[in-house]
Amino acid sequence: MYEELILAFLASAVLTYIFKEIFTRTKGNLYTNIRGGTPRAVGLAPFIVLLLFLEPPYQYLIGIIGLFAFADDLIGRKRIEGLPFELGQLSRGIGMLMVMAVGFYYNFGALAILIALMIQPMNIADMQPGTACSTVITMALLVVLGIFALTSTLYYPALLILVACLGYAALDYQGKIMMGEVGNHSFAVGLGILYAVLGSIVGNSFGFGASGVFLFVLALFLLTSILIAFLRRKNLEAFIKKNLKIQDPNFGDYTMDVLTGGGLGDLMRKTILKKRCIMINNKLLKILGFRRLFFNPYAEENDIE
Repeated sequence: MYEELILAFLASAVLTYIFKEIFTRTKGNLYTNIRGGTPRAVGLAPFIVLLLFLEPPYQYLIGIIGLFAFADDLIGRKRIEGLPFELGQLSRGIGMLMVMAVGFYYNFGALAILIALMIQPMNIADMQPGTACSTVITMALLVVLGIFALTSTLYYPALLILVACLGYAALDYQGKIMMGEVGNHSFAVGLGILYAVLGSIVGNSFGFGASGVFLFVLALFLLTSILIAFLRRKNLEAFIKKNLKIQDPNFGDYTMDVLTGGGLGDLMRKTILKKRCIMINNKLLKILGFRRLFFNPYAEENDIE
């Protein structure tokens, strides 16, 4: 096991450097002008490592989302005429649905939904250097310790996800590369799988039923979102003040942005709220982040409820 983990770490590190150089020289949709020029989708490196070293069915789930996410990276922000979403978003959505379907087939049950939904907070995490890496490292370590405490064994898939991230992470922390959709989506599904495994072990150890296991995994999902909100709190505060005109945002707003921000969240708001603007005045709801939840970028300013 340890030889494979060392090899996985080295493969992730070497592939990260190779893809950084390739994407920098070829430019295109795999290169962004952010921070003076940054290759994105370098998360292709740890994705390949996870694909090679994980066993089925985990390999299938990460393979599915990674391929559809990389298609999103390659396509870029191309809109579909007459439809309210981008072609890349459609590819990502199909990938998420397939993860759910294949997860159900391999007996993850309702947990397959949470595994796929982990993509949302991890996608937001990748918008700031090092945040996605810190999230993966912290939560994978938590799973390693949790499973070890309950079974006295070191869980290989959790260690593999950890070392694949460590091999990739150095340049990300320096802001020289970005995971892209292929990277953050692959790690998202990987973490979701780890949470499901830990949840099942906890359920067997303490006699939880299926609903108890689901709630435990949901708690890990929310903990991940809270961690990302904490790591990104300064940037999220500036974004919410400038773009959403919420001048006194709180931690609930940051967490809600992680849970519901981005293109998918705005598409849902547009579909449900249309052009309505809902004002939140209740103090408790403000603390919980409901101002961010109901912020509708498509609202008419004079249409207030």
